[in-house]
Formats: sequence, structure tokens, C-alpha cells
Amino acid sequence: MASTLNAAVSLTSSKSSSLPATSYAIAPDRIRFAKGAFNYKSNNVVTSRRLVSVRAEVTTTDTPPVKKVKKESKKNEEGVITNKYRPKEPYTGKVLLNTKITADDAPGETWHMVFSHQGEIPYREGQSVGVIADGIDKNGKPNKVRLYSIASSALGDLGNSETVSLCVKRLVYTNDAGEVVKGVCSNFLCDLKPGSDVKLTGPVGKEMLMPKDPNATVIMLATGTGIAPFRSFLWKMFFEKHDDYKFNGLAWLFLGVPTTSSLLYTDEFDKMKAKAPENFRVDYAISREQANDKGEKMYIQTRMAQYAPELWELLKKDNTFVYMCGLKGMEKGIDDIMVSLAANDGIDWFDYKKQLKKAEQWNVEVY
Repeated sequence: MASTLNAAVSLTSSKSSSLPATSYAIAPDRIRFAKGAFNYKSNNVVTSRRLVSVRAEVTTTDTPPVKKVKKESKKNEEGVITNKYRPKEPYTGKVLLNTKITADDAPGETWHMVFSHQGEIPYREGQSVGVIADGIDKNGKPNKVRLYSIASSALGDLGNSETVSLCVKRLVYTNDAGEVVKGVCSNFLCDLKPGSDVKLTGPVGKEMLMPKDPNATVIMLATGTGIAPFRSFLWKMFFEKHDDYKFNGLAWLFLGVPTTSSLLYTDEFDKMKAKAPENFRVDYAISREQANDKGEKMYIQTRMAQYAPELWELLKKDNTFVYMCGLKGMEKGIDDIMVSLAANDGIDWFDYKKQLKKAEQWNVEVY
């Protein structure tokens, strides 16, 4: 708001019309500003035989407030719903399917499960749901919610938008005291039978939402059950038909597991590759069975290093999106192969990665 102050001061004296120059201060709290123009007349003030009258006129001009321009997300974020159901008031779904998808000789069990939600949990690809296991904890309180990445597209495995699927590894380990410890929620889920009830919360999360651009390059890095959000991406890209979305870009999946018997959803990925060979690439890193030319175990970053120059060129494009899901620590291995590549172009990798994150092109969800 711009203001203009015009003041008129008149002085009167009972003895002389010839007056010495005199300064008078007007206290700011005596003049009140408001929108529009107004007139102000002070109380008469007597100062050394002079009567002072002050009249001030303030004219204000309104300047329109600067509107903040909302940054448009590059992800499929418009209208996304979060936290419709919370731990205190969860949604009770039904188990439709629960099946083990790793071989019997795999180091650990991984299960694929499908729950009915009757359209009440409207999630997007890349979001998560919470599960509250039945029973109470060691303190006698209800079990806490555990979050799991959704492994199905928004349409669900049945294509009717009424189911949600999870990919869960049964957690069993031996502690320092030699005791066998079972993860509460993972074992609850893996033991569920069709027809059982399951308490669900959410959906939650926006970090892993798909890019809107159907021509984008989408690089997906997963270890183990971190494959879940990428199965949801890939189903939408290659198994479904949408009026407002047809994927024409490149989807490149890197999946790291310990053994061949631990590989997940390979039949589906084979079908996608056969259906769209120009749009889908998949590379596996099987750490206990494969090695690189130096004899190093084939972890996901080891496999990526074989394509490092190509990956770096893709990362310099403004429509390449990287998504990472799985074990904490996997990002460091990927940083290690990118540092030197970026340096060859005079670029600091960590500064560049910050720019990618700001542009929503580097997305990480690890546990």
C-alpha cells in the first residue's frame, strides 16, 4: 500500500504576526491510517502563546498482492487422496488371495496377497497402505500400524479398482541370545487365509507417484520386496488400457535379489518384454550367483555400473525419472558409480542429485 501525506499547519499569536521559524513534532500515534482517503484534525495544541492547528490528509493507493504461483508437479499428483483411513478408525478388508511367490529353496519366503477394499481405498501407483496386525504387543496395547508399498496398479489385480495387493517377505531371524524372532506384522500377513479380515489404513505417500509424462524414461531400482511399487507402475504401463494414458517412453528395471529362487514376478516381466521390447528393459542382479569381470558380487549397483555411461546420459535429460525402493544403503552404491561419471563432465554428482530431487526426478523410499 502506497501512502501520500499532505499536512497543513496554521499558527496564531496574540501579540505578533511576525513569527520565528518553529518546528513541531506530530506523534505518529495521533494519526491512524486506513484504506482510502481520510481527513484528520488534531486537538488544538497551545505552545508558547501560539495556537497550533494541524490537519493531515492521507491518500492511500492499493497495490494488488503478489500471487504465489503454485509449482505444477511432474508426477501424477492431481486429486491424490491420503490418509482416508487412520489407525484409530481403519478399514476392514477381506483377504482374497495369499500365495508364496519364492521357491522353496529361497533364503526366506515372499508372499503376494490381494485384499478387497470395495473401492473404499482409492490409491495411486506408488502409494502405500498401513496394516494393523491382530492382537496386542508386549505392553498389552494394540499392535501398531506397519506401512507396505502397494504392489498393484490403481485398478488392482482384478481390474475393478476394488482390490489392493502387497508383496511381503516373512521376517524371521535369530537374535544374539539365540532366540528365533518373528516379525509381528509380516508373519501375520503371510499367515492370512482367504476370507480373513485385515485392518487397513491410508493410502499414504506422494514421493513415489508416477510421472505424468507418458514419454518419460523411468529408471526403477529395487531390492527384494522393493519391487512392489514398480510392479504397480509396470502394470499400468503395459497391461492396462487407459483413455488418458499410453506409455511410449522407456521403463528400465533393475532388480537385486540374493538367489535365482528369490526372483519376483519374472513371468510378468517376460510378458511385458515380449509385448513392448522397445519400451521395457529389465536387468537382474543376483548377488550370490553372479559376479562382474573383477569377480565382485553382483549387487544392483554392480549391474548398473555395466551401463553407467548410458545411465548418465539418460540422467542428463529433463524427462528421466529415477525411483529407488528397497534396503537402506542401496543409494550409496549408486552414488559411487555416478560420482566419477559426473566429474568427467565437470559436474559435482551430489549437487546434481539435489537438483534432480528438487525437480522430482530422484525419488527414494528405503527401509
